[in-house]
Amino acid sequence: MYVGKAAVDAAGDRGWLLGHFKSVGEVRHSDDVEIKWGVHPPGDQRAQWVAGEKRTALLILISGRFRVELPGRSVLLAEQGDYVVWGHGVDHSWYAEEESVVMTVRWPSIPGYAVPDAEALSTG
Repeated sequence: MYVGKAAVDAAGDRGWLLGHFKSVGEVRHSDDVEIKWGVHPPGDQRAQWVAGEKRTALLILISGRFRVELPGRSVLLAEQGDYVVWGHGVDHSWYAEEESVVMTVRWPSIPGYAVPDAEALSTG
């Protein structure tokens, strides 16, 4: 069992609360699903598009205004509870128009989609 606070726990792992990246044996480790509590300042955006997507994703707006960019379509989430779902093969990116909190659920949980840290990009 694990009891936590999303805002506190998310700060320690790029927002991710559950997924393959948690320690094996921990209740929050899962190869089936990932859950993220994303807190984004205004103007925050994904550093690069996700390409070759092999997961299905659900992104739900908790607060703020958050834009999800999909091929040929831009989806604005503006009211609490607005959400978008996309599947395998759908590239995507995002942009926080205002300070925003979003919850993302992705399945399955597989490695290979993290954007390298800005420091790693500048030194590597």
